[in-house]
Amino acid sequence: MPSLPRPLVHDCDPGTDDAVALLLALNSPELGVLAVTTTHGNVALQGTTRNALELLGFAGRTEIPVYAGAEGPLVRQPVYAPEIHGRGGLGGVKLPEVKGPEVSGQLRPHHAALALLDLADKYGDTLSICATGPLSNLALAERLRPGFLKGLREVVVMGGSLEVGSPKLGNVTPHAEFNAYADPHALRVVLESGANIVLFGLNLTRQVLVTRERESALHALGTAAASLTASMLGGYLDMIEQRDQKIGALHDPCTVAYLIRPGLFRLEAARVYVNTDEGEESGKTTRTEGEANVQLATWADEDGVYELLSERLGQK
Repeated sequence: MPSLPRPLVHDCDPGTDDAVALLLALNSPELGVLAVTTTHGNVALQGTTRNALELLGFAGRTEIPVYAGAEGPLVRQPVYAPEIHGRGGLGGVKLPEVKGPEVSGQLRPHHAALALLDLADKYGDTLSICATGPLSNLALAERLRPGFLKGLREVVVMGGSLEVGSPKLGNVTPHAEFNAYADPHALRVVLESGANIVLFGLNLTRQVLVTRERESALHALGTAAASLTASMLGGYLDMIEQRDQKIGALHDPCTVAYLIRPGLFRLEAARVYVNTDEGEESGKTTRTEGEANVQLATWADEDGVYELLSERLGQK
């Protein structure tokens, strides 16, 4: 007898790689996407929310509610990444605008943090959150109800960078990964929550590269979802090549791939600390001594991740 889909909320800031992660989740029967909650990040909140609605419309999943959340970080001023994801956030790809009464009903009036608490009340320790943007919504919910995160099944996070000895730890500063830098105080709240956290930093996601060959292979699958993904990844490669970066990585989809097929990754217990001080090392994440507060992803089956992505997005 097949098991029921895992109840899942995707907290995100689409964003090219968030968009690919969401498409992977929507095309995977193991996952029951209950809601999408949006936050500031790759672009401003209005843009990330519009992108989420348009992606769900593209996928024919307008029954999934969207809750807009934090317009900015807990403490610092917002930062965005148009130089990587384009002004609209999706690598220059334009999706059909979503219109009509079903859309106004799909975008719910409640703040994302309140929606997370309501869903936790309903699903309890069966609920998972996949968080692929700054963690402001999760931190706000935890501040409203201490212990909320600890009561979930797991929180799978893309954030931070734990590349010991790397000449360039981060992707937004030499020291910090974007999500950690965009709201380091929120990341600290989550790390200190006692939740079951699985953390995917740049040390992991940079093992799963985006290449022109993989872009072409996805286009060749011929489905709408695969073609859209290929176009977004192609736009992403265009942007990083303009910045003289040599490689791109499939960051956020690794979290969803883990939820579907955890054997594609290797984890180890670790204690992770984030620097919340203002200055050049703000948002820097480091491993420290003490009791583990995360399961840290350290190795990925790169080909296996792309095989899964092609399998799910290539379904006719």
